[in-house]
Amino acid sequence: MSYQLRREEVLDGDRLKAMLEESPARAAQAILIAAREGVLDAQALLGQILLDGRGIERDQPLARRWFEIAAQRGHLMARNMLGRCHEHGWGCVADASIAARYYWIAAEAGLDWAMYNYANLLATGRGVMEDQLQALRLYRQAAELGHAKSMNLLGRYLEEGQFCEASLVDAFDWYRRSAEGGDFRGQFSYGTCLVERGQIDQALVWLYKAILAGNPSFLRGAAQTLRQFGLTELAAAYLDKSESLSDGC
Repeated sequence: MSYQLRREEVLDGDRLKAMLEESPARAAQAILIAAREGVLDAQALLGQILLDGRGIERDQPLARRWFEIAAQRGHLMARNMLGRCHEHGWGCVADASIAARYYWIAAEAGLDWAMYNYANLLATGRGVMEDQLQALRLYRQAAELGHAKSMNLLGRYLEEGQFCEASLVDAFDWYRRSAEGGDFRGQFSYGTCLVERGQIDQALVWLYKAILAGNPSFLRGAAQTLRQFGLTELAAAYLDKSESLSDGC
């Protein structure tokens, strides 16, 4: 099926994103047209849908190429995603050191996702020298910008007193903010803190939410933690979801 697209529709980046929810195939056509016409957001978005295979045939090398085109024009998320491609070997040979350079450029320009990704490399010493203090600084910076995954990790540093002064009060607050921001790990962290405080009913709300977006590895590990709290029924639900996701892979 072909679609007649108005020029203003093709060139409107916000409209393209809305179209992805309404009709991925139609959106993909519009995104491709807009990318070829030089619309910067569309070029980055084309890389993403090619990477995901959303509304268009999956093509990792071509996705990486479009990220590169948009990154060269200064698109921060495209630079971050180009880093992701190099970190994970999507359409290229995996090289964490190249990924680190792209993350660093986008992080320095203020992109929270790049701060998070670069901090992950610093925390694990992949592609760069391990630097926990710098990683913590970046997690905090991204968290303060509203990045939910960074909020959860900042909470963990504060809870455990890793490379900073421990503060259970601050950790609890960051876990809460991460949970409310939609991060499944943050939801689990906040939920387990509530369990420890004896607020079981409230905890269960967040622990069940964490199931929805959790990956198999997370769900299996979380199930072990839940057993330790005596929440065996919930632990079984986590394992069931883990198995269903694994069967679908």
